[in-house]
Amino acid sequence: MKSDVEDLMPRLLPVEYEDSSADLKLDGPPRNPQEYLRQVQLEAALCPEVVVAEIDPKKLTKQQTVNASLAGCPAAPAGCCPSLSWQQRQVANFSDVRQSITKNRQHWSSHSLDDNVSMPDKRDEEGWTRFCLGELAYQDLLSSNAGAVTGLNYSKVGFPPFLSIVSRLSQSEVLSVLEILGGWFEEQLFVPQLGRWLFALLACLEKPLLPEAHSCIRQLARRCAQVRSALESQDDDNLPALNLLICLVARYFEQNDLADQPE
Repeated sequence: MKSDVEDLMPRLLPVEYEDSSADLKLDGPPRNPQEYLRQVQLEAALCPEVVVAEIDPKKLTKQQTVNASLAGCPAAPAGCCPSLSWQQRQVANFSDVRQSITKNRQHWSSHSLDDNVSMPDKRDEEGWTRFCLGELAYQDLLSSNAGAVTGLNYSKVGFPPFLSIVSRLSQSEVLSVLEILGGWFEEQLFVPQLGRWLFALLACLEKPLLPEAHSCIRQLARRCAQVRSALESQDDDNLPALNLLICLVARYFEQNDLADQPE
């Protein structure tokens, strides 16, 4: 007894057996290892090549939860869409930044951090949000009061993404912080300090991307486009940063369906 699959594909476990397959009983216990393997082969040969599941459609009409979003980014408002040449320049500049970080990562990571710098655990969402955006991020005052804070009080305004900090992050930590800040951004408006960190984390994100990284950066681009679509003026100070983040996700990380398409 020999199936078509056996003719086309070599066996991973060749089994020597006598020509007595007709005497084998699939429901009986094998008497030796060779007989066991032969029974497995015979069972496989009896399996149909195509199996169709019988599903009652009525059971699928209730309690269906679908959260996947396949939509692209909202179109940019009139006058806010960057030109293709601008997008290409940003991708080229971003590529240079990434190469520089890779080349000098060991140098920067060897620099000792200041005594006031205490990096949170990668799973500490509140700790990383405070570390990156400062205490004001939890008071809805970041955009209005950041300029009123005197001196370099990083506990108030957040630590900048210094190379000595981001170079210490492993890939899992880069993605974790990116997800944490992206989650904060889902509920809050865009602020410059957030933009600096998102740019730095994207610059440290290695390719090829993991599936969870794909999902994270695509959601980030959509959120940037959503915030951009609500801008009241093309002169808004946050427009270039929002355009830049959308451009990098779409053009550099090859999420082309999210890219701005200038007319």
